[in-house]
Amino acid sequence: MAKSRPSVQKRNHENRKLAKAREKAARKAAREAARANRPEHEEGVDPDLAGIVAGPQPVRDDDYWDKEE
Repeated sequence: MAKSRPSVQKRNHENRKLAKAREKAARKAAREAARANRPEHEEGVDPDLAGIVAGPQPVRDDDYWDKEE
């Protein structure tokens, strides 16, 4: 029976953990860069509501069903 090698297994586990931490830090840096490059919104204008027109909205092609009448 082969003897287990906990030191090698531990080293592999730590390397995976470090790689995951590096990837996470890279994703965080990318989010921060994207946030810094985002245009500022106008004062007093809600960015979630900007560009919305009141009234009926046009029907999108993917929402339309072919109805047989």
